Amino acid sequence: MTSLSLKELNKLPVRLASGHRLCAGCAESIVVKQILMGTSDPVAVSLSTGCLEVSTTVFPYTSWNTPYIHTAFGNGAATCAGLETAYVALKKKGKIKGDMKFVNFAGDGATYDIGLQALSGAMERGHRMMYVCLNNEAYMNTGIQRSSATTLGASTTTSWAGSVQSGKKEFSKDLTEIMVAHNIPYVAQVSPHNWRDTVTKASKGFAADGPSFINSISPCPRGWRFPSDETINMARLAVETCVWPLFEVVDGKYALTAESARIADGKVEKKPVMDWLTAQGRFKHLLQDRWEPVAEAYQDEVDRRWKKLIKLTELDL
Repeated sequence: MTSLSLKELNKLPVRLASGHRLCAGCAESIVVKQILMGTSDPVAVSLSTGCLEVSTTVFPYTSWNTPYIHTAFGNGAATCAGLETAYVALKKKGKIKGDMKFVNFAGDGATYDIGLQALSGAMERGHRMMYVCLNNEAYMNTGIQRSSATTLGASTTTSWAGSVQSGKKEFSKDLTEIMVAHNIPYVAQVSPHNWRDTVTKASKGFAADGPSFINSISPCPRGWRFPSDETINMARLAVETCVWPLFEVVDGKYALTAESARIADGKVEKKPVMDWLTAQGRFKHLLQDRWEPVAEAYQDEVDRRWKKLIKLTELDL
């Protein structure tokens, strides 16, 4: 799968059809299509409640050309694990033949917060399934409320910026590292602007002998306040500023990929976080002089995490 050209990938079955009701510029359908290009085997999809679910399955219509099940906010991983367990049992009995893959898609609210317990349990039990987080850094479906994926200084409807507050007070939870701590075969971060990197990682995740987890940045024009035709550029900027590094962890071994690998090697210049902040309306208040310390703290934390990641990739594990 990883050696296929874009032309060859486009010949694969369309597993998420057009005609859904996601917002203009939403990255979620882009990420989903790229992930599902990671295998030619049949795929069963479970989908936690969120933007993607409510926009692709408006009764009596559906955009899914796969076996599909809608789950609640908190039990997506458990549902997917149940599908995989049923498949294994039926295959042992000879009632099913052939290979099948299983994937759960969920937003950051259903992953970082409400569904974390179910996700942790599924990963610990070793189900052969992939979990993909579509991270738009807030509860966008229910009104742009902050989640633990929302980053420092972002203005949301529950972490608003005003005369005495600079937006969210905490930096985002590092869920990718939490998944690495589960000692599962494959963990990765991806961005929709780099389809080849995403498809390659999805292929590795589907092929893993056990659980896999992929965390994708998913720019949201509505919640982040940027023009809907800038989604891919926004995703690229997240990587170029090291706000969202591209890397993978295969059986505990870290490796930077794509642009992030070139930044670490000094072949590409690392852009300042201020480029990221000025590109989005949710951070516009941080351009005021009084909130300069918050913008500086943002840069410091991005730098700290980036340096830590580089050190991890250099370890001889």
